[in-house]
Amino acid sequence: MSPRRVLGVLACAAALSCGRGDTVQRPYDNNDLQLVTSYTAKDFCSCLFVMQMSEEYCRRWTAASPAVATVTVDYKERSVQTAAALLWGEKARFVSERDGCVLE
Repeated sequence: MSPRRVLGVLACAAALSCGRGDTVQRPYDNNDLQLVTSYTAKDFCSCLFVMQMSEEYCRRWTAASPAVATVTVDYKERSVQTAAALLWGEKARFVSERDGCVLE
């Protein structure tokens, strides 16, 4: 086999093996409401529990136009839940000072 062909086969094998780790990725179907609820939950949680800003400030900071997501804060669980159009929703919770907030 020629050196050029060997390099081509190796390049193909390397390209096919990329991105096939053991990480679990959630599907994203290019849905704007899914994106808005996820973004708002994570950023609102970070604003409240990491940056320690007021709820009023965080509502303004994460406001989207048009306002399609509702936000519910649970101070006891240190979490934020968002919902949009009754079908999409997301929950973010505070983990630690180092790790901040994560989506559940």
